[in-house]
Amino acid sequence: MKILRLILGDQLNSNHSWFKNVDEEVIYVMAEMRQETDNVKHHIQKVVGFFLAMRNFSESLKKKGHRVEYFKISDGKNPQNLQEIIQQLIQKHDLEKFEYQLPDEYRLDQQLKSISQQLSIPTEAYDSEHFYTSRDELGQFFKAKKQLLMESFYRMMRKKHNIMMVGDQPEGGKWNFDQSNRKKWDGEPKIPKELNFKKDVTELITEIEKAEVTTFGNIDPKNFNWPTTRKECQELLSFFCEKLVKHFGDYQDALHTEEKYLFHSRLSFAMNSKLLSPKEVIDTVLDHYYAHKGEINISQVEGFVRQILGWREYMRGVYWKKMPNYSKLNHLENHNPLPKFFWDGNTKMNCLKKAIGQSLDDAYAHHIQRLMVIGNFALLTQTNPDEVDAWYLGVYIDALEWVEITNTRGMSQYADGGLVATKPYVSSANYINKMGNYCKNCYYSHSKKIGKKACPLNALYWNFLHEKRPFFEENPRMGMMLRLLDKKDPEELNALSERAEKIIKNPDAF
Repeated sequence: MKILRLILGDQLNSNHSWFKNVDEEVIYVMAEMRQETDNVKHHIQKVVGFFLAMRNFSESLKKKGHRVEYFKISDGKNPQNLQEIIQQLIQKHDLEKFEYQLPDEYRLDQQLKSISQQLSIPTEAYDSEHFYTSRDELGQFFKAKKQLLMESFYRMMRKKHNIMMVGDQPEGGKWNFDQSNRKKWDGEPKIPKELNFKKDVTELITEIEKAEVTTFGNIDPKNFNWPTTRKECQELLSFFCEKLVKHFGDYQDALHTEEKYLFHSRLSFAMNSKLLSPKEVIDTVLDHYYAHKGEINISQVEGFVRQILGWREYMRGVYWKKMPNYSKLNHLENHNPLPKFFWDGNTKMNCLKKAIGQSLDDAYAHHIQRLMVIGNFALLTQTNPDEVDAWYLGVYIDALEWVEITNTRGMSQYADGGLVATKPYVSSANYINKMGNYCKNCYYSHSKKIGKKACPLNALYWNFLHEKRPFFEENPRMGMMLRLLDKKDPEELNALSERAEKIIKNPDAF
């Protein structure tokens, strides 16, 4: 039977059962499409990264003997639309069946179901064979429960997959070593220079520009530094094990002006494109840990495992349980526009200048920069979560909707009303100062609340608690913050609210 098989840009799993045997009757199709580049405005490094990874994957399939039809963004005969591409190939090759792997985005899932219904040939959908969980596993686990506690899900996953377990108890006597993962990095221990995958992507950038794809952000055409082959991704995983994991947990929440990567793995793009599987990553890290157990504390490794086995799988489960309505949630009724400096980094607030500037330069920021610096400011200024979503989805090379929207709209912006996060993740300047050196050379003073040189986060924080109080009255985790709010002198609170109103009205002036 002559079969057409679709491989999406984030389905670059060379270990998928599809590829075990070479069949001349099977044609694989991969396509760079305006349909996808124009969904939101993307960082140029994200577009380059996915296109380059797709091209490399296509070539690796061809070398193994598989038949591949590949549509480049610049191809004159590229319809730039998934339905037209599929119909064109079925007609061209007189194909008898269409097969695809289940996509990880609701929009594409609906589109492929629609395309399949319109085809005159049989269709079949396959699992992507990537995740630990099925789409509906989290939904079944939390059936009939109002709150979806990640910790409960994480413990179930540890037991089910026998990861860091001693019998039915967690290795080290604790499920979670989060309290050990909050150290401030002050120059020691030394951070190894990051692994470099220097590539010249000048020609690909030219193709993207000729196709008139609108992008933003910065790129060095002669030195593109993301892994885009399975071999490079495996090298990055080995580098993390050998050089970084022994200090990862301690400093995973740290912020520093001179060190953008710290001890983070930078493996999220490799996993989200499926060049590496989460099981492969966890198994490799744990093998290294057990081989060097006397040298690596369990807290370093558990923090990493929790991000993948717990948080990553959890966010995907929430996505499939709650979409499509999740994408419309705005529980706190925030409607302000995204500040212009999110697109150029031009602000006097050093923490935002560094975190956003780094995002624009490298298409990368670690989770605390995303959550407690950028996301914190967006929430405190009561920015419309639709605009926050679109920015996060576009700016980061690892951002795919299934993992981005639940982190942004849920964890960061509390737009889901506490489904993912049990309280809003907001802070004054005190937290930023505690976790790093961003405040050291800032135009503003982190210790001042009122006045021209007072850090804007301080006024915004107290104003947020005051304005949004009705949403949190029944939340036990907000009790302490609201009691502190009650102790505020009315005149001081009024002055804080007035300053916050000025910041919210014109954030780009700050």
